[in-house]
Amino acid sequence: MPDSSEAPSGPSPHASVGAIVVAAGASRRMEGVDKTFATLGGKPLIAHSLDALHASDRVGSVVVVLSDANIEQASRLVAEGRYHKVTAICLGGKRRQDSVRKGLDSLPDAEWIVVHDGARPLVDARLIERGLTEALLTGVAVAAVPVKDTIKAANADMVVTQTLGRDTLWIVQTPQVFRSDILLEAHETVDDDVTDDASMVERVGGKVRLFMGSYENIKVTTSEDLSVAEALLMRRARLVSQGSV
Repeated sequence: MPDSSEAPSGPSPHASVGAIVVAAGASRRMEGVDKTFATLGGKPLIAHSLDALHASDRVGSVVVVLSDANIEQASRLVAEGRYHKVTAICLGGKRRQDSVRKGLDSLPDAEWIVVHDGARPLVDARLIERGLTEALLTGVAVAAVPVKDTIKAANADMVVTQTLGRDTLWIVQTPQVFRSDILLEAHETVDDDVTDDASMVERVGGKVRLFMGSYENIKVTTSEDLSVAEALLMRRARLVSQGSV
């Protein structure tokens, strides 16, 4: 595979950067609510991720990957003219990695690719740009935050087998930023089930760098998460109005 240990020359302000927003999940834990278009802060949840990508001067194009149930709503959202960077809306696959691959196939040629979960609405342009900067060092950079809680491993009988040291444990988030050739080769090589694209790069010997994410950058999986996200958005708006951020 390409040598990801060498720092690439970009992304400069003129390097091409594309983004894939993955939102093709079934929202099974949302008590009948489709989280992708659930209202958050007065607009669809997915709109918050699109806003952040549009606020980043480095991102030139965006592909949105959705379930069949949401293609029409997304098309209407983009047709309103606010999201001019969206170049394609495509149907997701069976697995998350299949959905990302479909996004890759629909994305215009780009030197760098940002993969972001549409269920993380509290991402902002600063986090995206931090990831692009950190990716210079290895070709891959992943947002993450240190584990705060004690983590225990247990067997099938719920008996603890090990208490893991927190010092080296991180909770992985998105955005995840990749040099495009590294990500494409990982997708062409790895077919096993994985939970994120960085895992695919790891399996083909790539070096994945973590960068500091945000504890606010939560993933909305349940209706309770949606309430937490609403509270965090309100807090953020209050801080902005006070000039604190």
